[in-house]
Amino acid sequence: MKTNSFLLGLILIFLATSACNETNPVPKPSTFLRTEFPEHAYRPYLSPQNFSFSLADLYMPKTFEQAKSNYSVQEIDLGPLNGTLFLYYLRLPNKDSLSEIINFANDKVDEHKIMADKIDFEQIIEPKKRVYGTFFELKGNVATNFQFYLTDSAQHFLRGEVLLNCRPNYDSLRPTLQYLKTDLQTLIKSFKWN
Repeated sequence: MKTNSFLLGLILIFLATSACNETNPVPKPSTFLRTEFPEHAYRPYLSPQNFSFSLADLYMPKTFEQAKSNYSVQEIDLGPLNGTLFLYYLRLPNKDSLSEIINFANDKVDEHKIMADKIDFEQIIEPKKRVYGTFFELKGNVATNFQFYLTDSAQHFLRGEVLLNCRPNYDSLRPTLQYLKTDLQTLIKSFKWN
């Protein structure tokens, strides 16, 4: 009898200690599908507003709206990236208005400061092509991760903004954003006023 109670006590102690060593299960974070993109390939694109650039083969110009004689909006569908590149063109009324328009473009970037973790920018200065501007990359869960503006400092001004059709989750969008950044930088480097 003593042996049975001793064995029963050992079994209970073993069960009690083994139950205490169990760790609580930790839920796994949500996962996202891996996105595969094709190699970058480009074609020349001539805008109705007399500027041209290299446009990625994946992207298709959608609508062109001539809002006023000196202002127009061009939408470019980003295809499998599920978004739109908006190009806002303005023919400058006079050279003195350039600083106001640049301030407006910078204000559009500043609207996203609250949600952005970091805003990187790159100056564009190409005097031979008369192309000047700034390319902004907004990092974090923001509505637009890329904005830019280009001007010839005399007559033309173009502002670009990318909007993706999804919830802004920077970590899951990072591969898509890196792919898109390459295409946008190619657009800017090949940009010229006609």
